[in-house]
Amino acid sequence: MKRCLVVIPTFNEADNLPQLLPMVLKHGDHFNILIVDDGSPDGTGKMVKEMQKTEPRIHLIERPGKMGLGTAYVAGFKFAIANGFDFVFEMDADFSHDPAELPRLLEKAEEYDLVIGSRYIQGVNVVNWPMRRLLLSYFANIYTRVITGMPVRDATGGYKCFRRKVLESIDLDLIHSNGYAFQIEMNFKTWRKGYRMCEIPIVFVDRRIGVSKMSKRIVYEAVWMVWRLKIKSLFERR
Repeated sequence: MKRCLVVIPTFNEADNLPQLLPMVLKHGDHFNILIVDDGSPDGTGKMVKEMQKTEPRIHLIERPGKMGLGTAYVAGFKFAIANGFDFVFEMDADFSHDPAELPRLLEKAEEYDLVIGSRYIQGVNVVNWPMRRLLLSYFANIYTRVITGMPVRDATGGYKCFRRKVLESIDLDLIHSNGYAFQIEMNFKTWRKGYRMCEIPIVFVDRRIGVSKMSKRIVYEAVWMVWRLKIKSLFERR
């Protein structure tokens, strides 16, 4: 069985991880977890270290402070490549992504190079979001699709599985975006390189515990990112 790494960025997720991590690892010995913690003051890193004492499939990267979602995933991708993992997952720590879907993502990744757990491939599958945030997300994805031409209905979603070869082919040191923009940029680079991509429907549920990391800065970054990607791709064609 090929080795899988589930990368989970964290900031103040000590209440969620004791329940979440066993739900991920129960899918088989080929599943490993990497927590990338941004100096959580609630003791998330310390708690993960305690769990590591009895579970060698849990790995930890500790960073000194909040450095952003995108850089956390880049650190995770580099770890996956260096340690020979075959499939690399992105996943939130707050149960908005159901860990029961991991085998389904992996099954599709046997056929495709990037599999995206999509909230919008079959209608709108989002639970407990305020209408304002739902509309922002939905129309942000339409905006992204129109501007970039990328045939992805949920370009901002963060539940996905990459084959290692995709990550190896992307210069990760040139990825500096975060939040929605990071997801858009990684999807776009994968698509432009001609890799096989697909979306499978998931149900996204707003976090059970804790506070959302969404901010206006994250939204503005995504708005400008799509134009930067579009303009850069036009120059590359020429």
